[in-house]
Amino acid sequence: MQFRQKALSKLQSPEELDLPVRFARPQGRLVLAVTVLVTAVAAFWAFTGTVTSELGAPGILVHAEGRYLLQSPVAGQVTGVLVAEGRPVSAGQPLVVVRTEQGDRPVRAVAAGRVTALFARTGTVVTTGADVATVERVTGPDDPLVAVLYVPAGGDASSIQVGASVDLNVRSVARDRYGVLRGRVTAVGRAPQTRAQIGGFLGDDGLAAEFTRQGSPVAVLVALKRSSATESGYAWSSADGPPYPVDSGTPVSGSVHLSSQRPVDWLLP
Repeated sequence: MQFRQKALSKLQSPEELDLPVRFARPQGRLVLAVTVLVTAVAAFWAFTGTVTSELGAPGILVHAEGRYLLQSPVAGQVTGVLVAEGRPVSAGQPLVVVRTEQGDRPVRAVAAGRVTALFARTGTVVTTGADVATVERVTGPDDPLVAVLYVPAGGDASSIQVGASVDLNVRSVARDRYGVLRGRVTAVGRAPQTRAQIGGFLGDDGLAAEFTRQGSPVAVLVALKRSSATESGYAWSSADGPPYPVDSGTPVSGSVHLSSQRPVDWLLP
């Protein structure tokens, strides 16, 4: 009954039209204005702004034709090493002499290039198929280097476009002092490469095992930007780059700049 009596009293009372109307406090209006402004700016940026992402991948500096591993076709004792590391060789040139039961047999270069590593030593005994030397396929001392990046299995290699800029962190160069090496993508592999394919191109099964640790990767070829103003002959993010040349076979880690996207594209299907 007490509740009903209060309700009746409320109905019988006149409207409180003479009371002042309360508006929002100044602080509330400021918060509302800031919220609206931030929302408008975010919407404008989402439709007109661009965001550039990067894709990282390990790789190596080589010459465009790669390298090959020369192996002995016979078993026996090495009686002569006819070349030195760093020397050019022609196709068919003997590099090592192996003494067998049938007499001395030369181990010849398969293709012209430059010897980058010698594994055979005079007096050592080799078996059939033993590693003798690694030969890089080059035609002259001025052949330019390229970088080959191996995008790991599951990586977004399909988003890499020919012409994309690449920053290469060279392991033998102090990045904080000389910066990164500049390059551009010239080719993207159509299919993942096996360990045997990578080893055949690099002439190094150990490197092939490292690059295929996470599965068969896609190879991305990067042309290095040339520069006559640096000691290495290539363009760096610093003005001069390192005061020494970079060598073939040097490991690198690359950051490929992917195409720019509008933020709103991430939200739209």
